[in-house]
Amino acid sequence: MKPEQVINQDPEIHGGTPVFTGTRVPVKALIDHLKAGESLDYFLQDFPSVSREQAIAFLEFALTETIRGNV
Repeated sequence: MKPEQVINQDPEIHGGTPVFTGTRVPVKALIDHLKAGESLDYFLQDFPSVSREQAIAFLEFALTETIRGNV
């Protein structure tokens, strides 16, 4: 997936907070769920507008950028 298919930043949506494209769900919600020890499936149940593919692509992107030292 291309980054624009995964994450969107628009000043009109949550003041520019990064959200999953096509939703109003902040990507931080996924991070918060995982930090709390919840599963990806639990997150997806809470936010059905986010696709599994989007969530996994975001996590892969975050991991890649962290390994590269871009974060």
